[in-house]
Amino acid sequence: MSNKSQQAKPVPNYVKFIMGGSAGMAATMFVQPLDLVKNRMQLSGEGGSARAYKNSFDAITSIIRSEGITGIYTGLSAGLLRQATYTTARMGIFQSLLDHFNQKNNNQIGFFAKAAIGIFSGGVAAYIGTPAEVALIRMTADGKLPPEQRRGYKNVFNALFRIVKEESVFTLWKGATPTVARAMVVNGAQLASYSQAKEFLISTSYFQEGIVMHFCASMISGLVTTIASMPVDIVKTRVQKSSGSTNALKIFLGVIRDEGVFSLWKGFTPYYARLGPHTVLTFIFLEQMNVLYKKFA
Repeated sequence: MSNKSQQAKPVPNYVKFIMGGSAGMAATMFVQPLDLVKNRMQLSGEGGSARAYKNSFDAITSIIRSEGITGIYTGLSAGLLRQATYTTARMGIFQSLLDHFNQKNNNQIGFFAKAAIGIFSGGVAAYIGTPAEVALIRMTADGKLPPEQRRGYKNVFNALFRIVKEESVFTLWKGATPTVARAMVVNGAQLASYSQAKEFLISTSYFQEGIVMHFCASMISGLVTTIASMPVDIVKTRVQKSSGSTNALKIFLGVIRDEGVFSLWKGFTPYYARLGPHTVLTFIFLEQMNVLYKKFA
Protein backbone atom coordinates (compact mmCIF):
# COMPACT_ATOMS: atom_id res chain seq x y z
CA MET A 1 0.00 0.00 0.00
CA SER A 2 1.40 3.41 -0.97
CA ASN A 3 2.39 6.10 1.50
CA LYS A 4 -0.30 8.33 -0.02
CA SER A 5 -3.05 5.91 0.94
CA GLN A 6 -1.52 5.21 4.36
CA GLN A 7 -1.25 8.83 5.45
CA ALA A 8 -4.01 11.43 5.37
CA LYS A 9 -2.99 14.26 3.09
CA PRO A 10 -3.07 17.58 4.97
CA VAL A 11 -5.41 20.17 3.51
CA PRO A 12 -3.59 23.45 2.68
CA ASN A 13 -4.96 26.58 4.31
CA TYR A 14 -6.04 28.16 1.00
CA VAL A 15 -8.08 25.04 0.20
CA LYS A 16 -9.83 25.32 3.59
CA PHE A 17 -10.93 28.83 2.64
CA ILE A 18 -12.17 27.71 -0.79
CA MET A 19 -14.04 24.68 0.56
CA GLY A 20 -15.63 26.68 3.40
CA GLY A 21 -17.00 29.32 1.04
CA SER A 22 -18.13 26.76 -1.54
CA ALA A 23 -20.00 24.75 1.10
CA GLY A 24 -21.76 27.88 2.34
CA MET A 25 -22.74 28.89 -1.20
CA ALA A 26 -24.13 25.43 -1.93
CA ALA A 27 -26.23 25.53 1.26
CA THR A 28 -27.53 29.02 0.40
CA MET A 29 -29.01 27.68 -2.84
CA PHE A 30 -31.45 25.73 -0.67
CA VAL A 31 -32.24 28.23 2.10
CA GLN A 32 -32.29 31.62 0.31
CA PRO A 33 -36.14 31.80 0.30
CA LEU A 34 -36.13 31.57 4.10
CA ASP A 35 -33.62 34.42 4.32
CA LEU A 36 -35.92 36.54 2.15
CA VAL A 37 -38.94 35.78 4.36
CA LYS A 38 -36.94 36.48 7.53
CA ASN A 39 -35.80 39.89 6.23
CA ARG A 40 -39.30 40.86 5.06
CA MET A 41 -40.84 39.92 8.42
CA GLN A 42 -38.19 41.86 10.34
CA LEU A 43 -39.01 44.98 8.30
CA SER A 44 -42.77 44.47 8.64
CA GLY A 45 -44.35 46.80 11.21
CA GLU A 46 -41.35 49.13 11.13
CA GLY A 47 -41.98 52.39 12.97
CA GLY A 48 -45.21 51.11 14.48
CA SER A 49 -46.96 50.63 11.12
CA ALA A 50 -49.32 47.71 10.51
CA ARG A 51 -47.60 44.38 10.02
CA ALA A 52 -47.58 43.22 6.40
CA TYR A 53 -47.63 39.51 7.22
CA LYS A 54 -49.47 37.44 9.84
CA ASN A 55 -46.87 34.66 9.88
CA SER A 56 -44.17 32.98 7.78
CA PHE A 57 -46.67 31.09 5.60
CA ASP A 58 -48.60 34.30 4.91
CA ALA A 59 -45.32 36.01 3.97
CA ILE A 60 -44.36 33.25 1.51
CA THR A 61 -47.79 33.17 -0.17
CA SER A 62 -47.94 36.98 -0.37
CA ILE A 63 -44.49 37.17 -1.96
CA ILE A 64 -45.33 34.49 -4.53
CA ARG A 65 -48.69 36.11 -5.30
CA SER A 66 -47.25 39.61 -5.82
CA GLU A 67 -43.77 38.82 -7.21
CA GLY A 68 -44.10 35.37 -8.77
CA ILE A 69 -42.49 32.07 -7.84
CA THR A 70 -39.03 33.43 -8.72
CA GLY A 71 -39.63 36.25 -6.23
CA ILE A 72 -38.71 33.96 -3.33
CA TYR A 73 -35.17 33.84 -4.72
CA THR A 74 -34.81 37.63 -4.88
CA GLY A 75 -31.32 38.58 -3.71
CA LEU A 76 -29.79 35.17 -4.45
CA SER A 77 -26.72 36.73 -6.09
CA ALA A 78 -26.14 38.83 -2.95
CA GLY A 79 -26.66 35.78 -0.75
CA LEU A 80 -24.05 33.86 -2.73
CA LEU A 81 -21.57 36.75 -2.59
CA ARG A 82 -22.14 36.97 1.16
CA GLN A 83 -21.19 33.31 1.49
CA ALA A 84 -18.21 33.79 -0.86
CA THR A 85 -16.89 36.54 1.43
CA TYR A 86 -18.23 35.97 4.96
CA THR A 87 -18.32 32.17 5.10
CA THR A 88 -15.07 31.78 3.17
CA ALA A 89 -13.30 34.03 5.68
CA ARG A 90 -15.13 32.70 8.76
CA MET A 91 -14.52 29.01 8.15
CA GLY A 92 -11.09 29.49 6.63
CA ILE A 93 -9.79 31.62 9.50
CA PHE A 94 -11.38 29.38 12.14
CA GLN A 95 -10.04 26.10 10.76
CA SER A 96 -6.58 27.53 10.06
CA LEU A 97 -6.25 28.97 13.58
CA LEU A 98 -7.72 25.83 15.15
CA ASP A 99 -5.20 23.60 13.35
CA HIS A 100 -2.36 25.97 14.26
CA PHE A 101 -3.15 25.94 17.99
CA ASN A 102 -3.92 22.22 18.01
CA GLN A 103 -0.46 21.50 16.59
CA LYS A 104 1.14 23.70 19.24
CA ASN A 105 -0.83 22.10 22.07
CA ASN A 106 -0.89 18.44 20.99
CA ASN A 107 -4.61 18.63 20.19
CA GLN A 108 -5.37 19.63 23.78
CA ILE A 109 -6.94 23.02 23.00
CA GLY A 110 -9.82 23.73 25.39
CA PHE A 111 -13.46 24.57 24.75
CA PHE A 112 -13.18 28.25 25.66
CA ALA A 113 -10.15 28.65 23.40
CA LYS A 114 -12.20 27.20 20.54
CA ALA A 115 -15.03 29.58 21.37
CA ALA A 116 -12.62 32.53 21.35
CA ILE A 117 -11.28 31.49 17.94
CA GLY A 118 -14.85 31.21 16.67
CA ILE A 119 -15.84 34.65 17.98
CA PHE A 120 -12.70 36.24 16.50
CA SER A 121 -13.19 34.50 13.13
CA GLY A 122 -16.84 35.53 12.98
CA GLY A 123 -16.09 39.17 13.78
CA VAL A 124 -13.34 39.52 11.16
CA ALA A 125 -15.36 37.67 8.52
CA ALA A 126 -18.49 39.74 9.18
CA TYR A 127 -16.61 42.99 8.53
CA ILE A 128 -15.28 41.58 5.25
CA GLY A 129 -18.78 40.43 4.25
CA THR A 130 -20.71 43.58 5.23
CA PRO A 131 -20.96 45.03 1.67
CA ALA A 132 -22.65 41.85 0.43
CA GLU A 133 -24.87 41.91 3.53
CA VAL A 134 -26.01 45.47 2.76
CA ALA A 135 -26.80 44.50 -0.84
CA LEU A 136 -28.67 41.38 0.33
CA ILE A 137 -30.86 43.30 2.79
CA ARG A 138 -31.75 45.94 0.20
CA MET A 139 -32.47 43.47 -2.58
CA THR A 140 -34.70 41.28 -0.40
CA ALA A 141 -36.51 44.35 1.02
CA ASP A 142 -37.15 45.96 -2.38
CA GLY A 143 -40.37 44.10 -3.16
CA LYS A 144 -41.91 45.33 0.09
CA LEU A 145 -41.47 49.01 -0.86
CA PRO A 146 -43.99 51.09 -2.87
CA PRO A 147 -43.13 50.94 -6.62
CA GLU A 148 -41.85 54.54 -6.68
CA GLN A 149 -39.39 53.83 -3.85
CA ARG A 150 -37.95 50.58 -5.16
CA ARG A 151 -34.27 50.62 -6.08
CA GLY A 152 -34.55 47.90 -8.71
CA TYR A 153 -31.04 46.48 -8.39
CA LYS A 154 -30.42 44.00 -11.23
CA ASN A 155 -27.93 41.88 -9.29
CA VAL A 156 -25.48 42.15 -6.42
CA PHE A 157 -22.76 43.83 -8.50
CA ASN A 158 -25.22 46.40 -9.85
CA ALA A 159 -26.32 47.01 -6.25
CA LEU A 160 -22.77 47.53 -4.99
CA PHE A 161 -21.90 49.85 -7.90
CA ARG A 162 -25.03 51.97 -7.47
CA ILE A 163 -24.64 52.20 -3.69
CA VAL A 164 -21.13 53.63 -4.18
CA LYS A 165 -22.27 55.91 -7.01
CA GLU A 166 -25.52 57.19 -5.48
CA GLU A 167 -24.46 57.27 -1.83
CA SER A 168 -20.81 56.59 -0.95
CA VAL A 169 -18.31 53.79 -0.59
CA PHE A 170 -18.74 53.99 3.19
CA THR A 171 -22.40 52.99 2.81
CA LEU A 172 -21.15 49.51 1.87
CA TRP A 173 -20.15 49.13 5.52
CA LYS A 174 -23.39 50.58 6.89
CA GLY A 175 -24.45 48.61 9.93
CA ALA A 176 -20.99 47.03 10.24
CA THR A 177 -21.11 47.28 14.05
CA PRO A 178 -24.36 45.27 14.54
CA THR A 179 -23.27 42.92 11.73
CA VAL A 180 -19.99 42.16 13.50
CA ALA A 181 -21.77 41.93 16.88
CA ARG A 182 -24.31 39.49 15.44
CA ALA A 183 -21.57 37.35 13.90
CA MET A 184 -19.69 37.20 17.19
CA VAL A 185 -22.87 36.22 19.06
CA VAL A 186 -23.76 33.63 16.41
CA ASN A 187 -20.32 32.05 16.35
CA GLY A 188 -19.99 32.05 20.15
CA ALA A 189 -23.48 30.63 20.76
CA GLN A 190 -23.30 28.19 17.87
CA LEU A 191 -19.96 26.71 18.88
CA ALA A 192 -20.86 26.39 22.57
CA SER A 193 -24.36 24.98 22.05
CA TYR A 194 -23.33 22.62 19.24
CA SER A 195 -20.57 21.11 21.38
CA GLN A 196 -22.88 20.73 24.40
CA ALA A 197 -25.70 19.30 22.26
CA LYS A 198 -23.36 16.66 20.81
CA GLU A 199 -22.18 15.64 24.28
CA PHE A 200 -25.78 15.41 25.54
CA LEU A 201 -27.06 13.40 22.56
CA ILE A 202 -24.17 10.92 22.76
CA SER A 203 -24.70 10.54 26.54
CA THR A 204 -28.29 9.37 25.94
CA SER A 205 -26.92 6.27 24.13
CA TYR A 206 -29.57 6.80 21.43
CA PHE A 207 -27.10 8.56 19.14
CA GLN A 208 -23.66 7.87 17.77
CA GLU A 209 -21.26 9.95 15.67
CA GLY A 210 -22.77 10.47 12.23
CA ILE A 211 -25.04 12.62 10.04
CA VAL A 212 -28.20 11.98 12.13
CA MET A 213 -26.51 13.11 15.33
CA HIS A 214 -24.92 16.09 13.55
CA PHE A 215 -28.33 17.09 12.20
CA CYS A 216 -30.01 16.95 15.61
CA ALA A 217 -27.16 18.80 17.32
CA SER A 218 -27.23 21.46 14.59
CA MET A 219 -30.96 22.01 15.03
CA ILE A 220 -30.56 22.37 18.82
CA SER A 221 -27.64 24.72 18.26
CA GLY A 222 -29.69 26.66 15.73
CA LEU A 223 -32.49 27.18 18.27
CA VAL A 224 -30.10 28.52 20.93
CA THR A 225 -28.29 30.70 18.39
CA THR A 226 -31.55 32.08 17.00
CA ILE A 227 -32.77 33.13 20.44
CA ALA A 228 -29.43 34.77 21.27
CA SER A 229 -28.78 36.56 17.97
CA MET A 230 -32.18 37.73 16.68
CA PRO A 231 -32.34 41.03 18.63
CA VAL A 232 -29.00 42.05 17.08
CA ASP A 233 -30.07 40.73 13.67
CA ILE A 234 -33.27 42.78 13.45
CA VAL A 235 -31.33 45.96 14.27
CA LYS A 236 -28.75 45.08 11.62
CA THR A 237 -31.47 44.46 9.03
CA ARG A 238 -33.16 47.81 9.63
CA VAL A 239 -29.91 49.78 9.69
CA GLN A 240 -28.74 48.30 6.39
CA LYS A 241 -32.11 48.67 4.67
CA SER A 242 -32.15 52.43 5.23
CA SER A 243 -30.47 54.96 2.92
CA GLY A 244 -30.37 57.73 5.53
CA SER A 245 -28.49 58.29 8.76
CA THR A 246 -29.22 55.65 11.37
CA ASN A 247 -28.29 54.81 14.93
CA ALA A 248 -28.35 51.16 16.00
CA LEU A 249 -29.19 51.91 19.64
CA LYS A 250 -32.08 54.21 18.68
CA ILE A 251 -33.46 51.54 16.34
CA PHE A 252 -33.19 48.90 19.07
CA LEU A 253 -35.02 51.08 21.61
CA GLY A 254 -37.53 52.17 18.95
CA VAL A 255 -38.47 48.56 18.15
CA ILE A 256 -39.17 47.90 21.83
CA ARG A 257 -41.09 51.15 22.26
CA ASP A 258 -43.19 51.04 19.07
CA GLU A 259 -43.62 47.31 18.46
CA GLY A 260 -43.06 45.60 21.79
CA VAL A 261 -40.12 43.67 23.18
CA PHE A 262 -41.13 40.42 21.51
CA SER A 263 -40.77 42.11 18.11
CA LEU A 264 -37.02 41.67 18.60
CA TRP A 265 -37.69 38.04 17.67
CA LYS A 266 -39.89 38.88 14.67
CA GLY A 267 -39.28 36.39 11.86
CA PHE A 268 -38.21 33.74 14.39
CA THR A 269 -39.59 30.77 12.42
CA PRO A 270 -37.89 31.48 9.05
CA TYR A 271 -34.69 32.54 10.85
CA TYR A 272 -34.53 29.27 12.76
CA ALA A 273 -35.70 27.24 9.77
CA ARG A 274 -32.86 28.78 7.76
CA LEU A 275 -30.08 28.66 10.36
CA GLY A 276 -30.44 24.98 11.32
CA PRO A 277 -30.56 23.47 7.81
CA HIS A 278 -27.92 25.92 6.52
CA THR A 279 -25.53 24.77 9.24
CA VAL A 280 -26.28 21.10 8.54
CA LEU A 281 -25.96 21.46 4.76
CA THR A 282 -22.78 23.55 5.02
CA PHE A 283 -21.02 20.92 7.13
CA ILE A 284 -22.28 18.01 5.04
CA PHE A 285 -21.00 19.67 1.86
CA LEU A 286 -17.75 20.59 3.61
CA GLU A 287 -17.14 17.04 4.82
CA GLN A 288 -17.76 15.65 1.33
CA MET A 289 -15.34 18.18 -0.17
CA ASN A 290 -12.71 17.11 2.37
CA VAL A 291 -13.24 13.46 1.44
CA LEU A 292 -12.97 14.21 -2.29
CA TYR A 293 -9.87 16.35 -1.82
CA LYS A 294 -8.05 13.67 0.20
CA LYS A 295 -9.11 11.06 -2.33
CA PHE A 296 -8.09 12.82 -5.54
CA ALA A 297 -5.51 15.47 -4.55
